[in-house]
Amino acid sequence: MLRGTELLHAVAERVIVRYLHGRGFTDASLAGDMLDYAEGIDIAFTADGRRNGIKVKADSYYGTDPGKISDRDLIFYRAESGTYGFEAIADAVTRQPGWLQRSSADELYYYRFVLGQTEDEVAALMEEPDEIFFGELKVERDSLKVFPMRELQAWFETTRDRYVSRPVVTSGRAAWHRIVPASDVESAVTRWRDLGSIFSSLESR
Repeated sequence: MLRGTELLHAVAERVIVRYLHGRGFTDASLAGDMLDYAEGIDIAFTADGRRNGIKVKADSYYGTDPGKISDRDLIFYRAESGTYGFEAIADAVTRQPGWLQRSSADELYYYRFVLGQTEDEVAALMEEPDEIFFGELKVERDSLKVFPMRELQAWFETTRDRYVSRPVVTSGRAAWHRIVPASDVESAVTRWRDLGSIFSSLESR
């Protein structure tokens, strides 16, 4: 059973695949299940006759309810930060570059969302079929922004050292993330799209 950041990432992937299906991209699926899997691609789908690869970044720093922010049982409900977190070093020991630099995806789907449920409750829902998962998952606030990966990578390569570095431990592996003000990214990368809240559109599907 998934836990922590891996669980949050898996929830984000499942929500985004469902969203893409609702937008008519019925072949959208997790890239790990397909022959056209490549490094740094989480989801792939066909649009305009070509395969498109997506890297998903899940970010739970999007909460506004003080009571839920302070509730230690709600680990996926953090205070809104107004920043993006980009992995610069994937492994502090090997110094492998982070996912943003390594990804061969066409676009980054940066999904901010907060969950009003405990880690155990969310993990249990991930084992359920879609009708239960989407019917009972408590996404209390969400926002999806899409960035062209090549443009974002080029910008990050030349600017990353300007920003605060923060350690993040995932599955026992220590990584380093750069914390970047949202306004810096959104003013520098010209072709990004704001798709807004997407979870509410899934409820009737």
